[in-house]
Amino acid sequence: MFESAELGHKIDKATYDKAVPALREALLEAQLDLSQSAKFPVVILLSGLDGAGRGETLNLLNEWMDPRHVQAHGMGEPSDEELDRPMMWRFWRALPPKGKTGIFLGSWYTWPILNRVNGVTKLADLDQSLERARLLEKMLTDEGALVLKFWLHLSKDKQEKRLKSLEKDPKTRWRVTERDWQHFKLYDKLASIHESVIRHTSTAEAPWFIIEGEDPRYRSLTIGKMIHESIRKRLDAPTVKPVGLSAPPLLPSIDKLHILKALRLDQKLEKKAYEIELEKYQGKLALLTRDPRFKEITVIAMFEGNDAAGKGGSIRRITGALDARIYQVVPVAAPTEEERAQPYLWRFWRHVPRRGKVTIFDRSWYGRELVERVEGFCLESDWMRAYGEINEFEAQLVRHNIVMAKFWLTISKEEQLKRFKEREKTGFKRYKITDEDWRNREKWDAYENAVCDMVDRTSTERAPWTLVEAENKYYARIKVLKTVCELVETQLKQLKKSKDS
Repeated sequence: MFESAELGHKIDKATYDKAVPALREALLEAQLDLSQSAKFPVVILLSGLDGAGRGETLNLLNEWMDPRHVQAHGMGEPSDEELDRPMMWRFWRALPPKGKTGIFLGSWYTWPILNRVNGVTKLADLDQSLERARLLEKMLTDEGALVLKFWLHLSKDKQEKRLKSLEKDPKTRWRVTERDWQHFKLYDKLASIHESVIRHTSTAEAPWFIIEGEDPRYRSLTIGKMIHESIRKRLDAPTVKPVGLSAPPLLPSIDKLHILKALRLDQKLEKKAYEIELEKYQGKLALLTRDPRFKEITVIAMFEGNDAAGKGGSIRRITGALDARIYQVVPVAAPTEEERAQPYLWRFWRHVPRRGKVTIFDRSWYGRELVERVEGFCLESDWMRAYGEINEFEAQLVRHNIVMAKFWLTISKEEQLKRFKEREKTGFKRYKITDEDWRNREKWDAYENAVCDMVDRTSTERAPWTLVEAENKYYARIKVLKTVCELVETQLKQLKKSKDS
């Protein structure tokens, strides 16, 4: 695989000096057109061997391109803040918006490879990391991103020569570290893993380009030209008008089960019993979140449900038991301009909390499967692929010891109408009812079908849905609190068990 990158390609200085001005001008023009059109983001990965010129290439691209439209990220060892979250969090928060270019020196491949080479992880762990990388890149390209992956390669002899040359020059000696020489000793093992990684993650949407790293002029011109041609080709391609923006047909689930209609909404809980239960479970949640072990886990509670089903009331009963310093409530509305310039899940990834914290989402990433699907705000292909993207997102959270509490609060159509009218009559509740609530009510059946599909396809073993019968607000609030307590308690017990074993 690496043979083509060991052919000794060279470009003389005169040819290089002649080619660079035209290339720089072309790159700047393409950048300007991309910035003005904001059609798509560009994600560039600079990966490869130590001494192959990744840092030099990044510096040169920063020099050749307009720095106002380039975001460069040197993804070294993760910080404590990053280690407190799933691995992909640090990359999600660094993704460029539409119209911008993000250059990553080190990527979502770097640490899985090094951990495998150093024996920290098993082959199965590397395979899982590569699958997550493929899924991320598939999502990025499905969202319209241009992903360019460059692998800068050197033969073993040339790498040794390169490192010694850098080390010999006082001006460049600082660039060669003890870790570089340690990696050189592992060259054969690294090369074997690198070849496997490239083979399994070079896809039609995001292929790897292997670049010979020995000659800096050849390397720089080759990468610069490929970036320019790729951006230009995408910009000049005819714009295809999206079709099918009207709501697609909402079909019943395969097994014909209407899970919402199977719920018993006549659950009862009297106020006196509710007050006793409320004190019990709020007290329990308060103690659980003050347990010393809680600092090693994270809680994400996510609320969806019918309009007026009592999501806000349930959220307030949770926060009433928590120290204000450890929780955040994230209300989710229509995406802002900043959020629309990013992949769909970006605005949720950036709110993933650190260990020892609680984040509560009032509405969530399931808006794509509900509002956007029913109202026709996205294509059928968008919400269909979102099932898999959401399941992968939640799987990464759970894998990082994050407790996922997903609630759907449901009420009958008649109860909703009653609550709507009560809100209109009550001054301090009038703000809760909007014209959009009434419009959503007109599509009650369509939303019910969408909810059934959503639960059927995204209630996984690791992140199951809890369906809450919310006709009786007291019953609903206690069920939510009790469920959160059980999930946190289970996680703390598993943590203790793993430490004891």
